[in-house]
Amino acid sequence: MEDVLTADDPLYSKLYDVTEEAKHMGNYIERDVTDEIAALQAKAPVHKGKLRELLGLPDHLRHPGMAGKQHWTVLTYEACEAVFRDPATFSNAISHTPNAANEQTLSVLEMDPPIHRAFRRAIQPKFLMPEATGWWREFTIDSIVERLVDRLKTRDSADLNMEICARIPVYTITTAIGLEGDEALRFRHAHVNSVENAGVPPEVRYKNFMLVEEILLGLIEERRANPTEDLVSTLLAASVKIPGEDSRPMTEREIMHMAKIVMIAGGGTSWRQMGITLFALLTNPDQLAQVRADPSRLDDAVEESLRWNPTAPYFYRNATKDTELYGHKIAEGDIVEIGIAPANRDPSRWDNPDVYDINRPKLSNMAFGLGTHRCLGMNVAKVEIMHAITALLEAFPNMRLDPDAPTPTIGGGFEQRGPTAIPVLLK
Repeated sequence: MEDVLTADDPLYSKLYDVTEEAKHMGNYIERDVTDEIAALQAKAPVHKGKLRELLGLPDHLRHPGMAGKQHWTVLTYEACEAVFRDPATFSNAISHTPNAANEQTLSVLEMDPPIHRAFRRAIQPKFLMPEATGWWREFTIDSIVERLVDRLKTRDSADLNMEICARIPVYTITTAIGLEGDEALRFRHAHVNSVENAGVPPEVRYKNFMLVEEILLGLIEERRANPTEDLVSTLLAASVKIPGEDSRPMTEREIMHMAKIVMIAGGGTSWRQMGITLFALLTNPDQLAQVRADPSRLDDAVEESLRWNPTAPYFYRNATKDTELYGHKIAEGDIVEIGIAPANRDPSRWDNPDVYDINRPKLSNMAFGLGTHRCLGMNVAKVEIMHAITALLEAFPNMRLDPDAPTPTIGGGFEQRGPTAIPVLLK
C-alpha cells in the first residue's frame, strides 16, 4: 500500500502555495509594504483607520463582523502589548461568525475570559513542552520527519516547501487528533473551504462543512467506544469548569470546535513558519554555518525567524466599551488591528530590526501572541520545526539554495505570510 504521507498528491499544490492561498482568500498583496509600515510606526504607535486603507491596498475583511466599523491600527511593541494584555476591553469575539448550520457556538479562539480559560484548560496539558518533546514526538513527529527525509535521500534537489514544510504539520496534527492516512489532506481541504472567508460559493462551503462534521462525528463516536491517547480521546475524558457552574464533560459540539481550531492552526501556521525559518537560514549561509557548527544555535534561529517574519502578522479585536489608547478615543464596537509583525520590528526594542540575525540579544517577541490567547500549540510548532530542520541538516550537510531556480521570496496574504518556494540542492 502506498504511503499517503510521501505520495504525490495534487492537493499539496492547492493547499500549500502561499500565493494561491492568499488569492483564494482574497487578501493577496503584490508589493512589499514593510518600509511603508515602518514609516507609519515611526509617526505614531496608533493610527485611525484600517492598515490596508493607510497603505492604499484593496479592502479585505478578515472577519465579516468587521464590516462598517471604525478601525484603529496599532503598530508599536508597547501599544500592541497593551491591547493583548486587556482582553476585557479588547475582545477576541470579533473572529466569531455563525457556521453553515447557523449555530452560535463559540470556539476557544473566539472566547474571552473566564470561559476561554475553562475550555483551554481542558486541552492545554497536551500542549505543554514535556508533552511536545515526549508524546507528540513519539506519537507523530519523529516517524513523519524520518519518512519524509528518507524520501529525499535519493534526490539531488527538492522544493522543501512542498516536500517537507507542507507535509509535516498537517500529518502531525491530523494524526494527533486521531485521523489516519489520506484523511489528513481530505480533512484540511474540506475545512479550509468550509469557513466564511474561504472564497468559494455558499453551496460548496456548506458541502465541505458537512464533510468536516461527518469526519469528526465519526471519530468522536469511535473514540467513545475505543479511547486511545489522541486529542479527541483526551477531550472526551476532559472536564470543563465554568465559573458559577458545575464541572461537566465537553459536549460533542465543543469537541468538534476544538478539533477544528487545532487542525486549522496546527496545519497552517506551522507550515509557513517552518518555511520562513528554512528560508532565513538558506538566504543567510553564514548563519546557517553557525547552526551547522553548533546545533544548539537552532533554537536561536527559530526564535529569530519568529521575530523577523511571523507567519500570522496581524490579529484583530473589538472594543467592548469606550476607552482610550495612546491619546485616541476608542468607541465600543470599534475594531483594533494588532500589528505583531511591525511590533516585532520595533526599532525602540531591536537594533537593525529588518535584518535576520541569530546573534542578536534575546528578547521576547509577539509571534505567538501574548496574554490570554498566546498560541496553544507553540511548543508543538517549535518541536516540529526544530526536529525537521535538524534532520535535514544531518541528512544533507551540503544543502543550499538552488541558484538555477526562480528566486524565492516571502509573500502571500496580508494576514498570512510564507515563502513562495524553497528550492534546494541536496548534495
